[in-house]
Amino acid sequence: MSSPIIAPSVLAADFANLQQDVEMLNESQADWIHVDIMDGVFVPNISFGIPVCDAINQHAKKPLDVHLMIQKPEQYLKAFRDVGAANITVHYEATDHLHRALQEIKALDCRAGVAINPHTNVQLLEDTIADIDLVCIMSVNPGFGGQKFIENTYKKVRQLKEIIAENDANTLIEIDGGVNIRNAPLLMEAGADILVAGSFVFKSVDPQMTIEELKNI
Repeated sequence: MSSPIIAPSVLAADFANLQQDVEMLNESQADWIHVDIMDGVFVPNISFGIPVCDAINQHAKKPLDVHLMIQKPEQYLKAFRDVGAANITVHYEATDHLHRALQEIKALDCRAGVAINPHTNVQLLEDTIADIDLVCIMSVNPGFGGQKFIENTYKKVRQLKEIIAENDANTLIEIDGGVNIRNAPLLMEAGADILVAGSFVFKSVDPQMTIEELKNI
C-alpha cells in the first residue's frame, strides 16, 4: 500500500496568520493544500472566495486542491484556475450538468474532481467515472470543520473502488472530514488515495509532525 496524498485543509488554519500557516505547509510533507470555498447557499457557512485563494497561491509551493461547496460552480471555474487551482472539485449535488463541468475543468488544464455528500450514493457516478480525476467523499456533512467522522464512509470507499476498477478508470479517492491517525489506516485499506485533514493538523501541538504521521501510516 503506497503512502497517501496528504492535503491539509486551510479552513482550519489561523486566518489572521494565513501566510505563516501556508509557509508551514510548504515546509511539511503535505502534498497538496486543500482550499474549501463555501457560499452560504449550498452549505450553511461562508468561508472565503477568489481573493483569499489568490492570496494563498502567492505563498503556496504545493498544488492547490480547490473544493467548491457552492451553487452553480460552472460560473467560477476559470476564476479559480486563474488564482492557482491545480485541482477543481465541484459537488455532484450542486450542478445540473456534471459532465459538462468536468469537461470545462479539464479544458482549463486542471484535475477534475467531484465531491459527494454523505447521503449521496456512489453509484450515481458510474456514468461519469472515466471523466473524473478524483472523487471527494465527504465523511462529514459539508459546511463546518471539526465534525465527527461518519463510519459509513468505509463502505462507500470500497463501493467506489469497485466502480473505478470495473470501468478501468484512474480516478483517485479523496476523503474529507474527520480524518485522524486512527481512521486513516482503515481508509487506506478500504481504497482511499488522498486524505484531507483540517482540525486534526492545525489544532495539533506540532502540525508538521502530524502531517508526517499521516503521510507514513
